[in-house]
Formats: sequence, structure tokens, C-alpha cells
Amino acid sequence: MAGEPSLKTRALNYLARREHSRLELEKKLAPHAQTPTELSAVLDALEQRGFLSAQRMVEQVLHVRRNRFGSRRIVYELREKGIAEDLIAAALPELKETELDAAREVWHKKFRALPADATERSRQMRFLLGRGFALEVIRRVLLPLDE
Repeated sequence: MAGEPSLKTRALNYLARREHSRLELEKKLAPHAQTPTELSAVLDALEQRGFLSAQRMVEQVLHVRRNRFGSRRIVYELREKGIAEDLIAAALPELKETELDAAREVWHKKFRALPADATERSRQMRFLLGRGFALEVIRRVLLPLDE
């Protein structure tokens, strides 16, 4: 199979498209690796040279997701991608700061008007909960109804 790219080439192709976590690359490259040791060596080399970075992965996910999803959803996604808890914890305060504004923007884009009755209020709350916003934040978005 002379025409098949090496593990390193495959990894760099994936990384050229977007940031990946180590876990994501392991899953994508595992079928093409001869041995787990070979795969681990390639990933270690990419990390040492700065091509693979968990910190950049966190920054990229925050940049892309922050305006559409709440902190709970983003933290869940980061954990699924295998990001270390200390990096997630470091990003959390910044997420919490902007969560109310993001929730208001997402809510306004979808609904534009406060709910007229309890059924509509429940529907709007479920939508925001599904987007990963905390219940306290959702209540503050729908605050005029709570007063």
C-alpha cells in the first residue's frame, strides 16, 4: 500500500481542518495504526512540536460555541473530547461571565417575545435548557414574567 498516507500525514490533515483533542485524533487514527505504541508516539511528537494542543482546542470550542450554547453544554462537549478537568475549570469563569448575554441573544433570536402563558414559558425554558444554560440564567432571561 504505497499510496496510503502515514499516520503523521493523516493527523496533520485532520489538524489542518480544525483543532482536535488527543482523544479525537486517537479515535480517528486508530484504524490506520499498526500498533497502539506507534499511534502514541505520533501523537506525542505532534504535542511536542505544538501541532496538537489541548489549550488551543478549548479556545476553539469556546470561540465557536459560546454564542449558541450555555456553559453546561460546552463543558460536556469538552469532557467528551477528552480535555483535562484543569483546563475546563480554567475556562469556566470566563464562560459564566458571558452566559447571561448569550442566553438572552439565543432566546431573542428564537422567540423575540416573552411567553404569554405557562405552556409557552415551559417551552421556552426547555429550549434554553437544551442549549445548556443553567436554570438560574434562564430565569433571569425570562425575569419580566417572574416579577
